[in-house]
Amino acid sequence: MLDAIRWDPDLIHRYDLAGPRYTSYPTAVQFNSQVGAFDLLHALRDSRKALRPLSLYVHVPFCANICYYCACNKVITKDRGRALPYLQRLEQEIQLVACHLNPAQKVEQLHLGGGTPTFLSHDELRQLMTRLRQHFNLLDDDSGDYGIEIDPREADWSTMGLLRELGFNRVSIGLQDLDPNVQRAVNRLQSLEETRAIIEAARTLQFRSINIDLIYGLPRQTPDNFARTVDEVINLQPDRLSVFNYAHLPERFMPQRRIDGNELPTPADKLEMLHRSIEQLTAAGYRYIGMDHFALPDDELAIAQEESTLQRNFQGYTTHGHCDLIGLGVSAISQIGDLYCQNSSDLNQYQNTLAGAQLATSRGLLCNADDRLRRAVIQQIICNFSLEFAHIEQQFNIDFGGYFAALWPRLMEMAGDGLIELDRERLTVLPAGRLLVRSVCMVFDAYLEQQNRQRFSRVI
Repeated sequence: MLDAIRWDPDLIHRYDLAGPRYTSYPTAVQFNSQVGAFDLLHALRDSRKALRPLSLYVHVPFCANICYYCACNKVITKDRGRALPYLQRLEQEIQLVACHLNPAQKVEQLHLGGGTPTFLSHDELRQLMTRLRQHFNLLDDDSGDYGIEIDPREADWSTMGLLRELGFNRVSIGLQDLDPNVQRAVNRLQSLEETRAIIEAARTLQFRSINIDLIYGLPRQTPDNFARTVDEVINLQPDRLSVFNYAHLPERFMPQRRIDGNELPTPADKLEMLHRSIEQLTAAGYRYIGMDHFALPDDELAIAQEESTLQRNFQGYTTHGHCDLIGLGVSAISQIGDLYCQNSSDLNQYQNTLAGAQLATSRGLLCNADDRLRRAVIQQIICNFSLEFAHIEQQFNIDFGGYFAALWPRLMEMAGDGLIELDRERLTVLPAGRLLVRSVCMVFDAYLEQQNRQRFSRVI
């Protein structure tokens, strides 16, 4: 794994295409309104019968301030009182979903995302966790992966103490960039001192893992000033790092229209930012996990990748892909067995549906046999950079070469270009292809030709 990435400008130029991030296959673009609450109830019943462990995702959409780059489902408001009616409906949803599950199903993973979860008051956070514990089997021995997204401008030592008391043991901190000039351009002023204070609190309070999110490609960024940000972040020694490519899609995300397109770095500068970041992080001992993610060698993600047990779901890389994922809150996505379903992304519609004691499921997808097969293939490639054909053949009772015969010329082309190594037994993503692993996965995507590629970010 020491040679995890090899930088090849020619390959990057040729294969840096727009495409899905594959937090699921099929992707959310394929969701349709034919799937509704009845399908969710049916899937929950199957989960209960199989006594599968659970992963809970709870979406808190509120933010006090708008970040111009943000593409999340959010509500910008200074009025903290707006959280109360939302929490009342969220508690209804918790109750409606949980009554279809077995109390013996353990919640191995919990994540509060947003928005800004710490927009909620301490009393509201306490009440929310009390409701979750009443209706779901949350672990009390600190063995679960219970994480929360933190905006250091919306948290302090007392907040961190409360979160630890409530059972959280992982934090993910939004940082993006430390340069004040860049911060002003995206309306997110956040000092290194604020971020360091939250990390020191997390370490003192014995949180198990700290993740920091960075974004390259923001307005006014240069390779030099972003390298300084990466150096400062390395000094903070997070267990994990995400270095995301900013996708400027103002036609889809209204806040991005406030960004001056003339201030965005050139594609060449973006590539240099990524290249230098990889060099800096590798020199500091971080492993490239894949898809913008880095982790220290003793982190669970790095260990899982070494052991070929790493998985991927709507929360990104995970060691809990075997769990049924239950999404709670506006726009939240669930993955239960072969069902994907998503709640309404409209806050009023979400709240009004639950006010009528109905689940807010608005769209989704039920995987067919081909979806399941391709999902397994893509998961293996994107998580472990390798695919053993015999494993897929045994699991799905197919002949791999025959089933994917139409794709073989494209795979051979990639092998000739040095992205992958290919023989009749396995596909291996080579060091020069690991940054472009999405492009390899896209070969196996049966839906991609019919999709508008402009919906997706570029691979790099």
